[in-house]
Amino acid sequence: MWRGCSLNDTHQSTTDPEANLARKGGGAAVLSYSGHLLMENRNGLCVDVSVGAADGHAEREHALKMLRRLRRRGFQPRTLGADKGYDTRDFVRAVRQLSITPHIAPKNQMRSGPRIDARTTRHPGFQVSQRVRKRIEEIFGWMKTIGGLRKLRYRGTAKVRLWTYFSASAYNLVRMTRLLAPS
Repeated sequence: MWRGCSLNDTHQSTTDPEANLARKGGGAAVLSYSGHLLMENRNGLCVDVSVGAADGHAEREHALKMLRRLRRRGFQPRTLGADKGYDTRDFVRAVRQLSITPHIAPKNQMRSGPRIDARTTRHPGFQVSQRVRKRIEEIFGWMKTIGGLRKLRYRGTAKVRLWTYFSASAYNLVRMTRLLAPS
């Protein structure tokens, strides 16, 4: 077993040198990029997209980057819903420093316990946020099947990022027509 060495240190793609080998769900390692979305909870619209190299820590870094970018645009989110992968001390501290309440699913199996305490979980908004945050999977599913992100035809981070922005914009347009349709 080799510690401190990843597959990307010893293997490189001949077709897309910017893509990294990543394993998801215990399957085989495949060339991929790391795509991240920021969704607003009220209508389920995608408000920001980020694409980068696939590594184990990209999720939290890109989440903070997107939150800061949203603040520069003049929006101040009050809460952030996320799954257990975001339940780390550094991430929770950084989100709170941005004056955002982290509604992160707690990791209860940790020896030190979850990073989110009762001051957050006791509010009814926490349960609502945990239920609604799963809607982001609808966006990813749509972008993979209809938006064409499952098997990209493009090579290079810039082209993949552009196609991801295009796909997210198309999803928002489709979602808005559903929101505006008479019930």
